[in-house]
Amino acid sequence: MTTLHVDLGRQWRGGQSQALLLMRGLVERGHGADLVARAGSPLAGRAAAAGIKVYPLWHLLHTEPYALVHCHDANGLTAAWAAGAGRQSRLVASRRVAYPLARNPLAKARYRAARIVAVSQFVRASVIASGLPGEQVEVVYDGVELPEPAGPRIPSRRLGCVGYLLAEKGQELLIRALPLVLARYPDASLMLAGDGPCRARLERLAAELGIAPAVEFAGHVEDVAAVYRSLDVFLFPSLAEPLGSALLTAMAYGLPVVARPTGAVPEVIEDGGNGLFAGEEPGAFAGVVLRVLDDAELAARLGAAARLSVEQRFSADAMIQGTLQVYHRVLAC
Repeated sequence: MTTLHVDLGRQWRGGQSQALLLMRGLVERGHGADLVARAGSPLAGRAAAAGIKVYPLWHLLHTEPYALVHCHDANGLTAAWAAGAGRQSRLVASRRVAYPLARNPLAKARYRAARIVAVSQFVRASVIASGLPGEQVEVVYDGVELPEPAGPRIPSRRLGCVGYLLAEKGQELLIRALPLVLARYPDASLMLAGDGPCRARLERLAAELGIAPAVEFAGHVEDVAAVYRSLDVFLFPSLAEPLGSALLTAMAYGLPVVARPTGAVPEVIEDGGNGLFAGEEPGAFAGVVLRVLDDAELAARLGAAARLSVEQRFSADAMIQGTLQVYHRVLAC
């Protein structure tokens, strides 16, 4: 099977990571996978380094050799649709957000895309609510690679969150909750790995609360594995997360997770089983974090269950196989 993938994102975020994982997996399974991406984008560079052919935008005018075109972002879908990619090749579009389709290029392309691949049931429901027929929308959960289990390390009460610094990602809650954690554990710290438009405001808030020395703004981190391995507890305060690649990665590293039960998070986390849910007030969130810091046995049990969940449901292999099944159903029509 020959496939063309389209992602015009300028940054390296969860969607680009999943696109690269998928393309690599397809090639490993004997399929063809080429990419249309912006020149100089992180995805273009990493895909080329992985041996994947990367083409400029005009390549969309020549999709006849491809059995299927898979668009991984809204801009890519718009470009493919405008170029008529769906006329010669089957068109599949990933959907990673839960915004109404009426304001999204997917609304215009709904009859061009043979399938919309939603990353969660939460996202699928939003697509159907926007007017697409249910049979056109399938769910394939994101997947992550499983790292080698880490050896024993000395606990340091290091809390962390990995993600773009946006209001809807909820990092403000973590900073407001941290003084309550520090009141019991003065040696605790919080790392925010990632950059974004809210960074300056979050830095000011940490200074205003007098906790700036305990908060590390790491910015964009190339070696993100080192971040996960340095943490004792992973925090996921997103307000309405479509799924959360960072959440899945933290679970793959066997970290106990404290998260808000919003968006698709309840599809991943079973409260008390493979993670803990916390409320939206700083005191409530801090209270759950303290439960984990107070109880090493609880932390270990949650972390082990989190990794098992990834092995069973959210591995990269499961994502690749699920996407291949969608491709085969599309091509069989």
